[in-house]
Amino acid sequence: MHGASPASHDHEICDLSGEVKVKKRRKVMCREHKDEVIKLVCKDCHKAVCQTCCVVYHRKCESVVTIQSMLPNLKYHLRRHAKQLSKKIHRKETIVKKTDEKISGIEKNKIAVENHIKSAVERAIANIKQKEKQLMNEVKDITDKQTKQLKAVVKLDKIEMQMYRQHCEFIDQALVSDCEMDLYDAYQAQESGAVELGDVRDTDTADTPRIDDIRFTPDTDNVQHILDDLQLGKIDVTYQDQGTCLPSPVRVDVIDGRIVGDKEEPGLRDVTVLVADGLQTCVVTDYDNKCVKSLYTRNNLTCHSTLTLGDSPCRVTQLNENQVMVSVPGIRKIVTVGVTPDLLLLSTIKTSKEYYSLAVLSPSSLAAGTTNCVDILDMAGHVLRSVTTHNNETLFTQPWYMCVNNKGNILVSDPWKKSVTFLTSEGDVVWRYAPTGDRALDPFGISTTTTGDILLADSNKVIRLTGGYVTDHQDIGCDPYGLYVDRHDTLYVCGGDQIHEVNFM
Repeated sequence: MHGASPASHDHEICDLSGEVKVKKRRKVMCREHKDEVIKLVCKDCHKAVCQTCCVVYHRKCESVVTIQSMLPNLKYHLRRHAKQLSKKIHRKETIVKKTDEKISGIEKNKIAVENHIKSAVERAIANIKQKEKQLMNEVKDITDKQTKQLKAVVKLDKIEMQMYRQHCEFIDQALVSDCEMDLYDAYQAQESGAVELGDVRDTDTADTPRIDDIRFTPDTDNVQHILDDLQLGKIDVTYQDQGTCLPSPVRVDVIDGRIVGDKEEPGLRDVTVLVADGLQTCVVTDYDNKCVKSLYTRNNLTCHSTLTLGDSPCRVTQLNENQVMVSVPGIRKIVTVGVTPDLLLLSTIKTSKEYYSLAVLSPSSLAAGTTNCVDILDMAGHVLRSVTTHNNETLFTQPWYMCVNNKGNILVSDPWKKSVTFLTSEGDVVWRYAPTGDRALDPFGISTTTTGDILLADSNKVIRLTGGYVTDHQDIGCDPYGLYVDRHDTLYVCGGDQIHEVNFM
């Protein structure tokens, strides 16, 4: 039944009890024309079709190609997408790791803060305990003093009681004896006041005021008010500024610019990235070895190609899908190089000036920078227009790097003028950025993202002129010279003998 169905008759049936083999390529039949195999793609309609569908429904479409012809590009995009997903996984793993570390740090910080709070409370309680001890000592001192006074009174009263008893006994004896002389002596003692001792007191005791009562009146309302207003401290929370904080850059790959045959340590000055035969290819200029290099990976093997130019090349810019243009100022040439991904010299333009920076404006025009000037050239090297001044001010000294943004405008980086200048494709000045003081630029490579953001190699870091800091040489691993941002917003930075691939978005 599976083989008889038009929708599945081309599917391979396998015996699961044995070794299962899957066909690398299977025929996909058209749903409308059951006997037709889908071999074509209509780029206008973004639809895979069969030959009959193409004739019937896509006669007016301008671009219908075979799936086979699209395979290199499809493979590249699939590999690129897989690589992008791998980058995202790596980035997410980094974020998760940092977040886990932050959670651990929060827990540790929580314990530290709690201990700090406990310490503050314990100090406050200790102070209250000290106040309690002071009050208790004061009460003890007062009560001991009162007790001492009362005991002194009791002692004197007991002495007086003893004396009264003795006098009573003396009187009783005189009365019993009925002796005139004894009665007279007793009488004389009474009259002389010898037994009236109530006013006889210790001098110190008599002069000291006696304590009558001791009370403690708690100031409850005031204490409660103090406790309500008691500020043991405050908890400060620092919030991350989401408006200015950019994601940390992730260096996802490093491409070694050293190859067998180099006579000098490589001095990579500029980089561009294109897809040749379905392979991502980095094309770089090696100033010190006087050559252009293509670096790529095929079948998991690192490959390269070299094209010697006779003098030191400076800048490289992409002309079309598989061609680049390179400036060689020392011999006043701009060369066109084919990328297959190996390099092949296609043509040479002889120029009247030494052009350092280079950018393709259109299939028929270039922008090129030389000393004190930016020229608009045709493809034969003829100067169509020169841009030197604006409002009677000299614009350029050494416009060493330039690029073209997504709207066809020119951005020029000049390290001598410490400026970035924005020109239209016709050479008209739109704006110029040249901050001074602590914010002064030291610009080299310049590139733009797909959204038009401007990235600039500024001294030992890369900055985003429209959004702040991107990364520095410690994150990248080199002092940046040439910059290139592909359509996936991956940043390629060349410097020294390496190209660094950085995910910063």
